[in-house]
Parts: sequence; structure tokens; C-alpha cells
Amino acid sequence: MDLFGDLPEPTQTTAADTGSSKDSKTEEKPKTEKRKLDTESNGTEQQLEEKKVCKGIPRLKGYVAARKGEREEMQDAHVILPDFSSRVSSLPSQISHLAYFAVFDGHGGSRASRYAAQNLHLNLALKFPKGDAENLDKLVKKCLLDTFKQTDDDFLKHASSQKPAWKDGSTATCMLVMDDVVYVANLGDSRAVLCRGAEESPGKFATLALSKEHNPTCYEERMRIQKAGGMVRDGRILGVLEVSRSLGDGQYKRCGVISTPDVRRCQLTSNDKFMILACDGLFKVFAPEEAVKFVMGILQDEALEKKEGKARQEAQFETACHRLASEAVRRGCADNVTVILVAIEF
Repeated sequence: MDLFGDLPEPTQTTAADTGSSKDSKTEEKPKTEKRKLDTESNGTEQQLEEKKVCKGIPRLKGYVAARKGEREEMQDAHVILPDFSSRVSSLPSQISHLAYFAVFDGHGGSRASRYAAQNLHLNLALKFPKGDAENLDKLVKKCLLDTFKQTDDDFLKHASSQKPAWKDGSTATCMLVMDDVVYVANLGDSRAVLCRGAEESPGKFATLALSKEHNPTCYEERMRIQKAGGMVRDGRILGVLEVSRSLGDGQYKRCGVISTPDVRRCQLTSNDKFMILACDGLFKVFAPEEAVKFVMGILQDEALEKKEGKARQEAQFETACHRLASEAVRRGCADNVTVILVAIEF
């Protein structure tokens, strides 16, 4: 399994992304301007024409909505740091801006999710490549892997020292935006998706998955669990745990549960509208495409009232975020629901 498979380029997206037809007609560039992209299927490298992207750095703004639902306790946690650059010393010369967004969905308690929200980005800042760095893409991916391992190790050590020992666990969907490049590191069943508009067909858009779910029912996950001596019953590890990768969950680490995230990379374009990070509480009642369509419907609603003291676009995104979370609860999701909506503007 290739943890470092890049997301498909816009020219490989669904038919809804009609902007790909325009790219295919552009004059072919010299090979020196082409870049190598990892393929998720077999990890081999292929030469693809460098896609047409917008010059400049996107302005990102995050909005969050959290609902406890029918649960007695709110076990989700989140982080929004649109200016993560200030927390990293000596940025590589190739980078001018960093942003960080994350959603953590706790289970068995809220201590693992809260710990991750408080510490994972601090570990990331300490481990982030410094100075002039070659092979920056590989270094960033390795940094994310090391950050997750460090955070998990630290929490497990702290949890095991408690009396009685903490048994909390948490999923993690973390988004690091490096200028106009997005890296998403994911554990468990929370998700991140991107809304990309069609360049030649205004009003049309595609939904791109930025993360991969980790469930015990997935073949590769189940094989690892069984090889470690665990078992999957009723779609859960030992009939209890719903996810096959997580932070914490010390009692399940011997059963093949790991804290190694999938890391995906995507370059933003001027056609990109927004990104959604959310726990599975949202996606239990919304398909990713449906969630994107729901948000777009609100952003395109001309009748939406402007909020005093806020720009129209800001009010639209804030309203869309809160309505999306509330609609998930209305549809019968009994779980906690946390949604981060990241607006993209070039």
C-alpha cells in the first residue's frame, strides 16, 4: 500500500470537471517543466504535463461547527490555524506560508482527541523541515509520519501512567497547506474533501477525496489485523473498535491497530472553492458529493441575508458550515458532529 500516493491531477478527475479539456488542448511543455507524480496503484512514476495553476498563494479561512448530537459527551476536538507559519522557525526558502486545520474524533472518552488537538501541531512545528531543503515533498511527508508517531507514543505513555490507565482513542484528519499545496494526513474514518469548479462550465463542480478511510472491513487493514493476532467481528476489531488506525487505543495496538497515517497531496487551483474536514458523524448521513452540493447551494443563495459586521462571503461560509452540521443532526446522526469548512480564495 502506497502511503504517499498523490491525488489525481485535475486532468484525471470526473467528467464534471470539464476544465480538464482545456488543459489537454494547451501546447505541450518541454520535459524539463514536467514533474513526477506518484501513482496510488503501484507507486511507479510517470511523466505528466504540468497542469495550469493559478499564480500566487490562496487565502484560506476556516469556519467550524460542532454538535454534540445525542451523545452525553462531546468527544470531538478541532484546530484551526490559518497562519501556522508563525509557529515554525526557519521556514525553507521555497515556502512563504503555512496553514493547518484538523479534526479529531474521540472514542472511549475525549482525552485522546483533546491531547491530539493540543499537541500534534506542536510536534509538527518542531519536526518541520528547516532552512534550504532539497526533496521538500518527501521531507514534508516524512515529517507528518514522524509527527503522528511521536504524538501517539507520547499519549500512550501518558495514558498508561494513569490509574486506571486511559483507554481513549481518536481518529485524526490533519490538513497542512503549504502555499498552494495541500497535504492531508489521515487516520480512521474522518474525511477531507475538496470542491473544484469546472473551468469551462460555471456552476458545475467536482468533489475530490483528500483522504482514505481506515476500517477493519478493508482487505489490507483486515489482513494486518489478523496477522497481528487480532480478529474482525461484526465489522469491528474484537467486535468493539470501528477503526483500524487511530491515536491512542493502547489495548488494541497488539491487535494490529496502528497510528501510521495515509498522506495525500493535492495542488490547489484557481477553480477550487472550499474544503471540508469532518468526523464520520457527518458522513454517516451525507455522501461527500452531497455535502459539497449542500454547501454550494448555500453559497449560491442570493437571498441569504448579510450579517452585520461581516462580508457577504464570510457570512455565507459561516452559515453553510453551521447548517451542514445541524442538518446532519436533523437527519438522525446520533454521533458527535464536527465540521470545518475552509474557504479558498486566490
